[in-house]
Amino acid sequence: MEPVVLLSSASRLSRDEHPVLSVGNFDGVHAGHRVLLERLVARARELGRPAMVYTFEPTPQAVFGRGPHRILPIEDKVTLLGKLGVDQVCLERFSPALAARSPEWFVQEVLGRRLRPAAMVVGHDFRFGADRGGDHRTVSELMPQLPIEVVLPLSRDGRIVSSTRIRACLRDGRVGDAAEMLGRPYAIRGTVVRGDRRGRQLGFPTANLLPDAELIPASGVYAVRGRVDGNGLLPGVANLGARPTVDGESFGIEVHLMVSPGHFGPDELYGRELEMHFVRRIRSEVRFPDLAALTAQIAQDVAKARAILG
Repeated sequence: MEPVVLLSSASRLSRDEHPVLSVGNFDGVHAGHRVLLERLVARARELGRPAMVYTFEPTPQAVFGRGPHRILPIEDKVTLLGKLGVDQVCLERFSPALAARSPEWFVQEVLGRRLRPAAMVVGHDFRFGADRGGDHRTVSELMPQLPIEVVLPLSRDGRIVSSTRIRACLRDGRVGDAAEMLGRPYAIRGTVVRGDRRGRQLGFPTANLLPDAELIPASGVYAVRGRVDGNGLLPGVANLGARPTVDGESFGIEVHLMVSPGHFGPDELYGRELEMHFVRRIRSEVRFPDLAALTAQIAQDVAKARAILG
């Protein structure tokens, strides 16, 4: 069940609702976020209050034009928060004017007047207000009656799980490491568009994907699972890059779904939504001397992807 989405903190809450609140970006809704969110939901259930996440749209990074690319589109973030038990997501419209507000203003206006939480559950890196000058201690000083719980970070291999680390893994093509921290494979989706049909000529028909994701993994060949129009996952192999053997100029995403003949006709995928889950990077992008060498390598890639995907 998806949570109720409030479009700003100019309250649409009833005066007696008093949620248990967490504040943050929650990009990726990764394994570390889930530890915090599980505690948020548990505390809300203890108090008989709704569990609320207060976050920003667009992201502060997008407003100030300094990146990084987000891991999840906002719609997917809201859906995942709902699956974890969050009842309400408050989307604050972020702007330079909001960024300039003092931590004291945030506590008094947003927490004290608009949201009026019964309790808060926040991460160890919780910061807010101009220059990120406020933290959980600021809230406790200004609202001493408000219970606030700080959740420690989750670590893997001695390092804190973070959205920054996940982005770095994806940019390096280490999709398996990213999946470990996300708690699920990284996925992108988009519309299947017409290509040059060269894959069909080589015996490996591909779907050309026009993605809607901000963050694309490093160029190379990947074992993937694909979902067409929200249906079941199918094994596949994907090439991300400029196709140096046949093109070498334009970046593209091509997916060969390893399905039985007749599962999809040659032109059946055009215009349909394809969601692609990255399982493992097989190799980097290589320029081959001719199409025969490329075809032989694709056959090896497909066999390796089958072995990886089981």
